[in-house]
Parts: sequence; C-alpha cells; structure tokens
Amino acid sequence: MPILDIVKYPEPVLSEPTKPVESFDAGLRELAADMVATMHAAPGIGLAAPQVGRTERLCVLDLSVGENEDELLILVNPRVVEEQGNVREEEGCLSFPDLMIIVPRPERVVVEAQDLDGNPIRVEGEELLARCLHHEIDHLDGVLFIERVSPLKRDLARRKIKRRIQAQDW
Repeated sequence: MPILDIVKYPEPVLSEPTKPVESFDAGLRELAADMVATMHAAPGIGLAAPQVGRTERLCVLDLSVGENEDELLILVNPRVVEEQGNVREEEGCLSFPDLMIIVPRPERVVVEAQDLDGNPIRVEGEELLARCLHHEIDHLDGVLFIERVSPLKRDLARRKIKRRIQAQDW
C-alpha cells in the first residue's frame, strides 16, 4: 500500500464534485487501502478521494488514527441524509497543512453510503465523527472548509496560504 501524495489547496481537483462509484472491483479496494495508509501516515482522521487527486466518490475516516481498527470507516458514494444541531469548533484539513479554522458544522449527522462490496450502510455520527463525516462529504461535493466560514475569515486564510506559497512553505 503506497502512500499517496496529498493534493494541497488551491489545486482545482479539490473544488470539483466527484463521480459516483459504479464498479466495486479490486481497483476500488486498492485505492481505499492506499487512502487509509496515506491518512494514517499523514496523520489524519479523514481523507477524501479528491485529496489524492482522484474523482471517485470515496472517503475514509478513522478517529483513532490507526489505533483501533474497529473505528475505520470506508464510505463509497456517501451522502448526508440528516443533520441536527450546529456546533462551531476548530477544524483542520490535510489539504491545508497547519491551517486551523473555527468552522460551523452539524452536531449530529446520518450518512447513507455503500461498503466496498456495494452493500448499503448507514452511519450515525455525533460530535467529532459528525464533523469528520460532514467535512469529508463536503470534499466529495467540491466544497472546502474555508468556504464554510465568513468572507472575512476566508480572505484571511487565503492570504495566509498565499504568503506560505510565496515563501515555499506550502
């Protein structure tokens, strides 16, 4: 399982909606395994296909960062079907290294998806899991976490990123 390169903002693939997975084959399993290895190596708690330059509607999550294999979620074609509450918490993203922003997210979400065999699954998440599910599904929809904050905070984040790019620290 090779470690894949993580795509950084402002690469266009991060802002493009993904395509539904239709073929549940060995290639999908290999991509999912590579994404899990990449997420754990980063280390991170979530990774969506666009973050490794792919267009499949696939994301992986693991709040334990590899410590507990029971917490690993591999979601194919996920979509949020229910949201409740609103919580503002600090959030980061592997495609935005070392950038933390307070982002509003639902306190609870229900997600319907498929597993690697194409079987339907349903995941209910609260607190950090809800935030992570919502964040990764946003990636699959071409929505970035900086788009969920005020225009002022978004502009400040973009300026900080621009300075880091110019300083070759991105």
